[in-house]
Formats: sequence, C-alpha cells, structure tokens
Amino acid sequence: MASPTSFLSIFLCLVAFLFITVSADPDMLQDLCVADLSSGIKVNGFPCKDAANVSSLDFFSQGIANPGLTNNTFGALVTGANVMTIPGLNTLGVSLARIDYAPGGLNPPHTHPRATEVVYVLEGTLDVGFLTTANRLISQSLKKGDVFAFPRGLVHFQKNNGRVPAAVIAAFNSQLPGTQSLGATLFGSTPPVPDEILSQAFQTTPRIVRNIKSRFQPKK
Repeated sequence: MASPTSFLSIFLCLVAFLFITVSADPDMLQDLCVADLSSGIKVNGFPCKDAANVSSLDFFSQGIANPGLTNNTFGALVTGANVMTIPGLNTLGVSLARIDYAPGGLNPPHTHPRATEVVYVLEGTLDVGFLTTANRLISQSLKKGDVFAFPRGLVHFQKNNGRVPAAVIAAFNSQLPGTQSLGATLFGSTPPVPDEILSQAFQTTPRIVRNIKSRFQPKK
C-alpha cells in the first residue's frame, strides 16, 4: 500500500502538471526571443530574431498613447499592443490593448480563446459583463479608475451608455490573445455558415439570416 508520502508526491506532481498545462502561453527558455515576423517558419508563436539585430524598438510602442477613431458601425475601436506591434513580447505571455468608445459605443460580445482580460477604466463610464457556461450573466457598471476581469474564453462585452467618450486599458496573459466576435464569426465567415444552420440555431428564417449576413459583409 502506498505511503502518505507517496500520495503527497503524486498530488504535488498533479498540481505542478495542472499549472503547466493551464498557463496561457508557453514559458520562455531564454532571456528574450524577439519575434521575427517576416520568417516563413511556422511555430507555436514566432521564431526568434538574431540577437545581434535586437534593439530597444523591439520592446517599444506608442500605439495606445492616443484615443482611437470610433466612427465605425459599433462606435468602438480596439488598438492592440501585442506581439504583432511589439515583437519583444514574443514568449513573454503578456500584451495590452486600448479600447475607445464613443457615447453609445459597444465592444460587441466576443471571446479571447487564449487569455484572461483585465480592464482599467481611463475615462468615462461603462456597463460590462460576461456569460458563464451556465448561461449566467455577471455584469457591473464601471467608472474611471475601476478594474474588471473577464475570464479566459468566456463571452463578454462592454457598452458605453454615457454621454461622453470612454476608454480602457486592457491587459492579457498572452502575447496574442485572439478575438472571436460572435456576430462577425457566425454571420461574416468565409466560407459562410449555411443559412439553414443559423436559422435553426437562432429559431428564425433563412431570409432573416441572409439579411443579417449582408450587414457583416466587407464594405466595398
């Protein structure tokens, strides 16, 4: 019969394995691995640039310093500060984004399959929420200085119901968290999801599905 010490060892191994497997990005194995975005090599992440060619600019960005333009369909704009704009984030497992909202602007329901998100409100007010797998809505009204977390993979949204612009800084535990916006994913995919699938799923008619799809087609 196994001793208590053996059971403890097995338990600790399982806990260690769990922490390793649930981390958002793989741990780095060197001081830095600046992404070579021009490389044709396909890996989980990006291959490293030659260390001799690394500079401070690989770790620097001013991309989220100023408000983004919100004159679009949803009245909101997400500006990323991830590995695609800061190559030095490769293998570091972190990134940021700035989200700006016009009055009435919406960051529509979406998910981040590779990261948890934490937002800090720079200005304005927001109504935010996420949905659990039990279909429970967890929502909160936020004001300047507030912080709110959206668990990894869960559908969430942010809405500016105020009369003035709003903005947040969002932090992610992934160098490239990925985003799937539900409306664009289901009604704007290429090739398209068949009308009969969506009409049955949403308990509506194919004609209404086609009408919704037309709204998600690229602007010509």
